[in-house]
Amino acid sequence: MTSKERVLTALACRQPDRVPIDYFANEGIDRRLKAHFGLGPDDAEGLMQALQVDFRGIYAPYCGPKLHADIPERGVNVDIWGIHRKWIAHASGGYWDFCDFPLQEATEEQVAAWPMPSPDDFDYSAVRDQCRQHAAFGVFAGNAGLPDVINGNGMLRTMEQTLVDLITDDPAGLLLTRRRFDIQFEILRRTLEAARGGIDFVWMGEDLGTQIGPTISPELFRRQLLPLHQRIVDLAKSFGLPTMIHSCGSSSWAFEDFIAIGIKAVDTLQPEAKAMDPAYLKSRFGGRLAFHGCISTAGPVAYGTAEETVADCRRTLDIMMPGGGYCFSPTHALQDNSPTENVVAMYAAARDFGRYPTVAPKERAGASAAVTAPAVAVSANSLTPEEQMALFEKELKEKDWGHQPC
Repeated sequence: MTSKERVLTALACRQPDRVPIDYFANEGIDRRLKAHFGLGPDDAEGLMQALQVDFRGIYAPYCGPKLHADIPERGVNVDIWGIHRKWIAHASGGYWDFCDFPLQEATEEQVAAWPMPSPDDFDYSAVRDQCRQHAAFGVFAGNAGLPDVINGNGMLRTMEQTLVDLITDDPAGLLLTRRRFDIQFEILRRTLEAARGGIDFVWMGEDLGTQIGPTISPELFRRQLLPLHQRIVDLAKSFGLPTMIHSCGSSSWAFEDFIAIGIKAVDTLQPEAKAMDPAYLKSRFGGRLAFHGCISTAGPVAYGTAEETVADCRRTLDIMMPGGGYCFSPTHALQDNSPTENVVAMYAAARDFGRYPTVAPKERAGASAAVTAPAVAVSANSLTPEEQMALFEKELKEKDWGHQPC
């Protein structure tokens, strides 16, 4: 199979020749991996080839004016949305972390006047060339920041104010959501149009979980966010494309809603979060959703040995591979505290043990049997939000899935 065929087969919940492989990493470990493979510091494509990554993203580059001034005396970079970032170093690297939150106390009038990029200021002519360049791979448009209301608004208004906005229907917060979404939506529409069939799926995102449960209530999610998600899914469908959603933390409580609006795959799948254990996800949602992720960036790849990393990857593959519908990927960007040898071992494990057909060794038969266990007889779509959460808790208690230390 080509990478494109492999990705499309897995996203359709069918069995490819091997699991598709994806890659995300912070700057430090990315630089060390390139050095390990003898690549230059800017050779991103070379690293993707070395790791046998099957996915490629495309985008229309911004070519408009600088909308917000940086603050060099404070080391603050400001992007086209007006989000402020400052480099925060830590023991193994650092992050461009969010700061200042310039719209935290903004009025509706101030949000209306806030400079934002115009969809006209992107170079859509570059899209078709990128699609041709990556024609052999699984090509996606969008990213985890589309629409990403909770995080995206939070970077401008703080997370606390954003949650208050959603609960209270604050006019300034809701206007910020509408303005950001309308621009993102139009950029995506024009990108899909410019690709002329060269894109294979749409990637969107909304972080809906903490480590121990939902970030917001199901009712609030359905009232404020799900209608926006539906519009993205419908846009993708109008171009004949499936949609995958990124959602960090304990987010499986929303998966029935994802299925109901036509989402085909879910990304991140952090196994240490509540109700995100791979066996639970495969048993409950396998065949109805494809899975992308599950290899914890806070697990053995960061804190164990290379041997422990391989064992962790093999356990996950044993659970997620049967029947297809699994894409091997870290749950988020690989962190700079991950030893280079562990990450190399992680991707070698995907290539060595991620091939079909799979026959589970006898010593792992229990794990393989778990994935074929019947799902709960009652569909969560027919339940009230309160009943859905009660079912969530009942399953956790009965099956002891997802109760791992955070």
